[in-house]
Amino acid sequence: MSQFSFDVALEDFEAKVLQASLEVPVVVDFWAPWCGPCQTLKPMLEKLAEEYKGRFLLAKVNSDENPELAGHFGVRSIPSIKVVYQGQLVDEFNGALPEGKVREFLDRIALPGGNETDLRAEAAALVGEGRLEEALARLVAASQADPQDQAVQLDAIDVLLQLGRNDEAAQLLAGDYPNEPDRATALRARLALAQGAADSAPLEARLAANPDDHATRLELARAYAAQHRFREALEAALEVVRRDRFFDEGAGRKTLLQFFEALSGEQYDDLVREFRRKLSAALN
Repeated sequence: MSQFSFDVALEDFEAKVLQASLEVPVVVDFWAPWCGPCQTLKPMLEKLAEEYKGRFLLAKVNSDENPELAGHFGVRSIPSIKVVYQGQLVDEFNGALPEGKVREFLDRIALPGGNETDLRAEAAALVGEGRLEEALARLVAASQADPQDQAVQLDAIDVLLQLGRNDEAAQLLAGDYPNEPDRATALRARLALAQGAADSAPLEARLAANPDDHATRLELARAYAAQHRFREALEAALEVVRRDRFFDEGAGRKTLLQFFEALSGEQYDDLVREFRRKLSAALN
């Protein structure tokens, strides 16, 4: 028996529904074994109750066995969904709705997500301290608390990229992020940079031997970016612009613009603004 969904009868309705509703919304599902649409809606609600992890409780009432409860709530057809909160009927719907509509209904009546905001803040602090594995654990917990929070999911992808777990990041980035399209695009650009990773040491040696080897300097910039050494990556690409803005049809400027796209987002805003100014000065 789940802690978030349970069967209810007349004798325990007050304790399991009315008393519980003083703390959290209780979704009461009136159903019957012979009802076809009930067999679709009930398991969907059970699954969503687990997913929402206590933001609402699901009380399942067999209306054939509990006609008094069905009559009290005015149930005339099933499935019939009633929401009780703080002892009062606050919302309802009838019939088996598609899952998307059920989610919309639940999002309207469920309590706000638990502590995922705090977990996300904790993860950001841990990232700042370089404790990436711990940060990822916090973000996984936050995502489990609210699976619809795309910002948390993208935070986790960011950390996976920093950990070099590019295959996992790529798998997650294959999904759609309609609420965070710009950030998803930026992370895909960073993934592309990371997948072109190269050892920077031999490139540094080659460049030391010939500081005017612009192609090597740009290759080194990309290697730095793949290692998340973003300031060094930007400096290297900018130096190509300073030395020869027309090299390889403006490859230095194009590389900087690629880096700007990959670094778009609040975390790197100051860095990107700084180098946009530097690029503008170098071109003027």
